[in-house]
Amino acid sequence: MLIKIKRGWEKPESAVTPEHLFWNRRQLIKGIAAGSILAGGTALLGGDAVAQADPSSSLYPFKKNDKYKAPRPVTPEMLAATYNNYYEFGSSKRIYEAAKALPLRPWEVKFSGMIEKPFTLGIDDLMKKMPLEERVYAHRCVEAWSMVVPWSGFAMKALVEMAKPLAGAKYVAMKTFMNPKVAPGQRAAWYPWPYTEGLTIEEATNELTLLVTGAYGKPLPHSMGSPLRLHTPWKYGFKAVKGVVSFEFTDKRPKSFWEELQASEYGFWANVNPDVPHPRWSQAQETVLGQDEKVPTVIWNGYGEFVAHLYKDIKGEQLFM
Repeated sequence: MLIKIKRGWEKPESAVTPEHLFWNRRQLIKGIAAGSILAGGTALLGGDAVAQADPSSSLYPFKKNDKYKAPRPVTPEMLAATYNNYYEFGSSKRIYEAAKALPLRPWEVKFSGMIEKPFTLGIDDLMKKMPLEERVYAHRCVEAWSMVVPWSGFAMKALVEMAKPLAGAKYVAMKTFMNPKVAPGQRAAWYPWPYTEGLTIEEATNELTLLVTGAYGKPLPHSMGSPLRLHTPWKYGFKAVKGVVSFEFTDKRPKSFWEELQASEYGFWANVNPDVPHPRWSQAQETVLGQDEKVPTVIWNGYGEFVAHLYKDIKGEQLFM
């Protein structure tokens, strides 16, 4: 008789995007509409006190880039900022309070590996070197929920060009911070900390790939990955590493956090495809946060015109999980 012993990170399908948490968000949205939460919303998200302490706050809002269209209206800010996966702070969707403990300054970003010369930049100095803009993108979680957010940041292509990778560099590996004193999830020994993600150079320099510093016209809330996170809107959200502190250019494909944990369920590519189910649930539909409906999922999350060509010559790989 085969007995499977579950590890701490494994969850049954019923635990993915728990219904009671999602439907509680309906009450949140009703409160926002009625104005009852807006008055206290500043305190809930860390509010003006955090924004005033952020040296980059005077830069916002960034100039809008309207080239990239989202399929639905923007998700209410309060909902987007309080319904998050951020395993450094716990496995629930209610980590927004715990995440406030993470100090965001000083914050240094290291560049290493196959580049002309390794170097380190503070986040504010990095932003001064980048072409800052706002883009409205859809976000599709592997758990089959989605949202639309006005993200602020800069094209990763500009960062790659600044780093000056050598000709042999084929991938960019990104790592999150390590601070178990304030991030309780990092005390869990069964996770392969620090959180690691990777892109090919072609993916990293694709025009869609965005390094995010803000949302909704202001610095990014702690809960959404401040001060620096990745967003690749055609991929599932677990690729969107938060709290980034390093970029390593390499000729070896990095093994990402979730791939290390369960490669049969979470692969390197993680491109959105409704016709390829997760081993434990369908990806054909998604729940739109703040709405009572499920909508059909679209291949590449609707961004195929920009990214499908990246994968046409790749054979024998599970591109969609």
